Amino acid sequence: MLVVDDDFMVAKLHSRYVAALDGFTVAGVAHTGAEALRAADALRPDLVLLDVYLPDMDGISVLRRMRAREEHRHVDALFITAAKDPHAVREALRAGALHYLIKPFDRAALQEQLRHAAALRARLDTLDEASQEDVDQIFGTRPRGSRSRGLPKGLAAHTASLVERTLREHSEGLSAAECAEAGAFSRVSARRYLEYFAETGRAEVTLRYGGTGRPERRYRWIA
Repeated sequence: MLVVDDDFMVAKLHSRYVAALDGFTVAGVAHTGAEALRAADALRPDLVLLDVYLPDMDGISVLRRMRAREEHRHVDALFITAAKDPHAVREALRAGALHYLIKPFDRAALQEQLRHAAALRARLDTLDEASQEDVDQIFGTRPRGSRSRGLPKGLAAHTASLVERTLREHSEGLSAAECAEAGAFSRVSARRYLEYFAETGRAEVTLRYGGTGRPERRYRWIA
């Protein structure tokens, strides 16, 4: 990963946030647009944390220049910036940004977006053919719509929050039984909420095979 920010201390802080997350490595840091382009050429990062305000050019132009080069077409970008102008947000979206975090934000907010970026890349890498459900989840269509509605009958907001927090605290994923033990829920209750999060695109389900019987369903928070 490449971290780009004109403020040396902020770049150092964001690098620490990234380094604290399993599966992520900071390959380099840049403080200007020109440095970012040179670093991208040298390091070939998969992901760039990119500020809008840079001393020589804006971060959106940096991303567009990267994407114009064949060797960087695979690069994903998260904007981390104080720029609140809707025009900047719109242009970042048009340039292909995965997300746009407005400063100040805490470590949890950044790490959540990093996990989401990793999950998105992993999902696309394993698809042979995308269904509409896959596309809805990748583009965020279904999760946004689902969050706008209330919980289904029989599910309580307080318990949903507790299950969500438990799942967020275990980034490697949990089975229903493990979630129940970690959060002091019943296994049946944990399973109902975990399935709800999976159906609404906020949790990813994988199957673990082993021994005889049905495979174990494991859930990981991705929203």
